[in-house]
Amino acid sequence: METKPEPLRLPADCSIGGIRAVHDLICKSLNAQSKLELDCSGVDKADVTSVQLLVSTAKSARHVGNDVSLTAISDTLRSAIARAGVPSLAMPDCHLLQQSEPE
Repeated sequence: METKPEPLRLPADCSIGGIRAVHDLICKSLNAQSKLELDCSGVDKADVTSVQLLVSTAKSARHVGNDVSLTAISDTLRSAIARAGVPSLAMPDCHLLQQSEPE
């Protein structure tokens, strides 16, 4: 029986000022496991850089057959995604985001 890895909790600062550390965390975790769950509950600084990193992570993971999912998306990150105008299909698997999009 395979144990489910712990989610990777993203740091509070996922803005351009802290994105290098976030990138390094995600890369390290994605290299260590084929299914990566990103806990976004603690993100309180996010901008288009954050969104770009998440879209890029999703594309890179799909390219090599890995899965990335977002959970507990903070209002700050949700707002950054909306402002960036990124469709939910471009984002990592995140059912919470898809359910809350305006119709």
